[in-house]
Amino acid sequence: MDAHLIADAERTYPDGTTIEARFEVPGPGFSVTVLFGPSGSGKTTILRLLAGLERVSRGTIRFGDAVWSDAGTHLHRPPQARDLGFLAQAYHLFPHLSVAANLGYGLAALSPQARSARVQELLDLLDLQGLEHRHPGELSGGQQQRVALGRALARKPRLLLLDEPLSALDRPSQLRLRKELRELLRKLDIPTVLVTHDRAEALQLGDRLVVLDRGRICQSGDIQQVFDRPTDPAVAAILGVETVVRGRIESIVDGMATLAVGTARLLAADPGGLGWEVFVCIRGEDVAVERGCGPGAESTARNRLPARILALHPEGPLVRLALDGGFPLEALVTRQACQDLGLAEGDQVCAVLKAAAVHLIPHD
Repeated sequence: MDAHLIADAERTYPDGTTIEARFEVPGPGFSVTVLFGPSGSGKTTILRLLAGLERVSRGTIRFGDAVWSDAGTHLHRPPQARDLGFLAQAYHLFPHLSVAANLGYGLAALSPQARSARVQELLDLLDLQGLEHRHPGELSGGQQQRVALGRALARKPRLLLLDEPLSALDRPSQLRLRKELRELLRKLDIPTVLVTHDRAEALQLGDRLVVLDRGRICQSGDIQQVFDRPTDPAVAAILGVETVVRGRIESIVDGMATLAVGTARLLAADPGGLGWEVFVCIRGEDVAVERGCGPGAESTARNRLPARILALHPEGPLVRLALDGGFPLEALVTRQACQDLGLAEGDQVCAVLKAAAVHLIPHD
């Protein structure tokens, strides 16, 4: 049975704000499509449109052969008729019910025996054995999350919607549960749409990425491809690319472009068809820092830029360096490397990055 979601719809509010939902989710089988963007970009609204919690103003939403929403014919299937599971940011567990009762809450149509069997399946699947008689207040944050997920899965949905599923947890729990959630979703073997604004979470959980900004879908596709190759400066900024600056291609030789960026010169792989004016995108994690910029270490594949440290910003085990390398540049290095090199504000260093790490976007 086809489980291919096609969304081609908009939701317009009285103040004129419009949220567009135009993307596809492959199916059947396991995949995670991530809706990614800053707060207020429309991610949760799109999830609510898919769930049937809000009506579309224009367009349609289809799942397989079924039309879920059609603004033209005023068709709107309610959530219970959409064969999906929905997990909101707030888990909304019933505090007065046990874990087993929470899991079985939506299974009233089943016989007592069938309901009990399904609850046991969920307890086993979600590693909740032995907790069935506890109440939500007696559970850890991770256990509450698994119970809420189990309740969304109880009716064996063909599509799963997750709205910031780890946001209610503390940071250490988030880091621990990301891998567990990915493996669990793989085991469920159903298509999933997941909302997050966390870059690391998107990369670890997702297969496909849909980037949103101010209600508009800016770019979508394979998650690694979108992260590595944003199509415009706004998308690059949303995806956390630290350095996005104007540059000009001076020459192209053997597929390698020489760029003027500020007062510096950079080498970058030429993707073709750019024109001469470009935006230069560089991730901080792709910039290494060394002492000294001697010519002996140069190669055609690397850029070595004399730079001055403007500021150091500790970020846990990492340190973010603000550099002046002829243009504003950021580098992300380990705290240990920073200590070993004895880096301090005002120091002269060498910023090193591969030509392949310089991503170019046409300026138009």
